[in-house]
Amino acid sequence: MEAIFRPIESKDIPIVVAMMEDFYAIDNYPIDANVSRELMLEFLENESLGRGWTILKENEPVGYVIMTFVFSFEYRGRIAFLDELFISAGARGLGFGKAALDFVAGQAKALSVKIIYLEIERHNSAAQKLYLAKGYEIHNRGLMKLVVQ
Repeated sequence: MEAIFRPIESKDIPIVVAMMEDFYAIDNYPIDANVSRELMLEFLENESLGRGWTILKENEPVGYVIMTFVFSFEYRGRIAFLDELFISAGARGLGFGKAALDFVAGQAKALSVKIIYLEIERHNSAAQKLYLAKGYEIHNRGLMKLVVQ
């Protein structure tokens, strides 16, 4: 099955946010659909923040992928964070995840991205196998966060 990647447009926001809700539900992450819609609009209006695509199967959305940008002196320029990659339950195991990673790698190269980071849930061994098979490596640094309020 061939995957088609179409840049997310404002008209796609409701379907992408609905898929976000499905994605976040997998690990019981909180999501406010109204906030996500507003954030998606902001993201789409400012190309310096990154790029996002819907993943289509026979012209129907079956997933989405979002790559956000960061600037790094260590890596000498723009780096990216594979912020979200979701494939709907009915489309999993059909090669859409592999196709998405290949697509993102190509887009990253075209956009002069030096490196792509991502987060993965420790329990998600299937996703980890996929990322490792596509050349991603387990980074030797730990990820930390500070919530700024």
